[in-house]
Amino acid sequence: MPTPTRFVMLAVIAALAVPATAAQPQYLDDRSTPEAVIASFYNAIGRQEYARAWSYYADGQGVPAFDAFVKGYSGTTSVKVSFGQSAQEGAAGSTYWTLPVSLDAIDTKGKHTYFSGCYTLRLANPAIQAAPPFQPLHIVEGHLKKATGAGKGFAPANCNT
Repeated sequence: MPTPTRFVMLAVIAALAVPATAAQPQYLDDRSTPEAVIASFYNAIGRQEYARAWSYYADGQGVPAFDAFVKGYSGTTSVKVSFGQSAQEGAAGSTYWTLPVSLDAIDTKGKHTYFSGCYTLRLANPAIQAAPPFQPLHIVEGHLKKATGAGKGFAPANCNT
């Protein structure tokens, strides 16, 4: 019969043998600024909520088909995002933003892969959206390339180059 001390030791050893799992990030769905949209997009990726992530693009435009999208992100456990300075311009009842980003993507094996590039986002003027469904600020397109590191210093200075 195991002694109480031996039982406690076995419990401690068993607890240490179980791999630590990262806590799932808190739910974030904020479409009020370009930075908030992109942060929410990658929050959905980190939570494996691919339908929500895909919905940050309007009407499936500028994004792969849903099955390919899911396959492309299925090995990603988290993404840390750094932002450069966004630029804004209006055109025909819409406002467009370009947003430089730097990403540190972590896969299921703990490997870091770095990306940098730009997202383009659009908001149709809310005052002229007279009938449902309302179209919130959304991603129009994203262009990312592998990078040598991550952080604000690795985001492009602007998206016009």
